[in-house]
Amino acid sequence: MTLAATMHFEIIGEIEDVETIAVGGAINDIQRLRMRYGLGRWRKLKGTATVRLASGRTGQAEVHWYEAHGVGRVKFKIKRFLD
Repeated sequence: MTLAATMHFEIIGEIEDVETIAVGGAINDIQRLRMRYGLGRWRKLKGTATVRLASGRTGQAEVHWYEAHGVGRVKFKIKRFLD
């Protein structure tokens, strides 16, 4: 299932099985992240979490996001549902 990047959702509980996908210059959006959120050691990560969509549907999903020390986690995106 392909989801629109603008879909609103809430992460319920903890994000598990966190893996780093890319760091620094290997991130395609690195310039946009630095301009919008500031300098930092940016990383793109992925993990699994239980999510609740605006429609009320809940389920396990693979989520991706960006993170930098001093900035925190930004731009969460659901990549796919696992159930």
